[in-house]
Amino acid sequence: MTFGPLHGEAGRVDVAAAAGGYPVVVGSGLLDEIPRVADAVAPGRRLAVISDSTVLPLHGARVAEGLRAAGREVATFDFPAGEASKTRRSWSVLTDRMLEAGFGRDSCVVAVGGGVTTDLAGFVAATFLRGVPVLQVPTSTLAMIDASVGGKTGVDVRAGKNLVGAFHPPAAVVADVQTLETLPRSERAQGLVEAVKHGAILDERHFDTVGARLEAVLAGDAEASADVVLASVRLKAGVVARDEFEGGLRQILNFGHTVGHALEAASAYALGHGSAVAAGMLAESRIGERMGVTAQGTTERLASVLRRVVGDVEPSGTAESARSYLSSDKKARGGQARYVLLERIGKAAGEGGWSHSVPDPLVDDVLASLYFRP
Repeated sequence: MTFGPLHGEAGRVDVAAAAGGYPVVVGSGLLDEIPRVADAVAPGRRLAVISDSTVLPLHGARVAEGLRAAGREVATFDFPAGEASKTRRSWSVLTDRMLEAGFGRDSCVVAVGGGVTTDLAGFVAATFLRGVPVLQVPTSTLAMIDASVGGKTGVDVRAGKNLVGAFHPPAAVVADVQTLETLPRSERAQGLVEAVKHGAILDERHFDTVGARLEAVLAGDAEASADVVLASVRLKAGVVARDEFEGGLRQILNFGHTVGHALEAASAYALGHGSAVAAGMLAESRIGERMGVTAQGTTERLASVLRRVVGDVEPSGTAESARSYLSSDKKARGGQARYVLLERIGKAAGEGGWSHSVPDPLVDDVLASLYFRP
């Protein structure tokens, strides 16, 4: 079901999906419009609002109260904030609590929070009684720009990040940029890295626009944030529409993530996702330059923007520990990691496929440079 313009809506993007498309609505003050959206996409369903322990009192409770005031049956479920909670155990606890509360197939999950909540609550929805709808309400830059769009859900395991999950597109996504005001500047920065990535792989003009509006977004400016989020969502939606299940083109959205996820895992997730992906993008761009795939100077151009977003990234752990996680990356084939490389800013290298094998000595050399700077 569809719904008309929401009060405070700045724009929306319709995302194609095999199970039916869904809208991503971006604007300011949209949390108060959630009951209207829920009535359209989940009529007659019991609503399970899932948030982490930080976001629940900030935004999740407000969403739940608004839904109750509109006459909906609602229960709230929370989990400890942080990447350390994105596990099968947390998934098990949440699903068990929903079952104990009497939720059935007439349920809809309302995921209110950042990227961890988006992935974890989405995975709960994907698997609860073999699948119930999820309404995504992202409250971080990362979740708005990337995690809530595209239908990927999942949890981290010992072998690496996001290795257990499911494709489960949301019924709708409602991104209220006012919620970004409650984030520290450093958290806004973590998500903005994904906007830089979208420009790097898809659209040079977007890359330059993000660089130009960077300070306004980091300062929490609502108009600038809405513009950047909408532009990034449009770019990602175009890729997802062409390759929903990551059989080919969608792999480019993982630029920086092969190395980035390994850096995250090696740090026991002490390193922020955006910082890890920023380092991963620079590493994978450097690999591309040394292989003659990526135009010379691309890495320095990337670095000139990424340093303004997250500064110089200092990975924790060791190069050896990061290296050990590469073979379990989702794009790995035959135990060998594969990497998304750039042709230049605004265009991913696609000749011979969208992910590329790289000689191990080159990977080792580039990884070592991340840990042992002169």
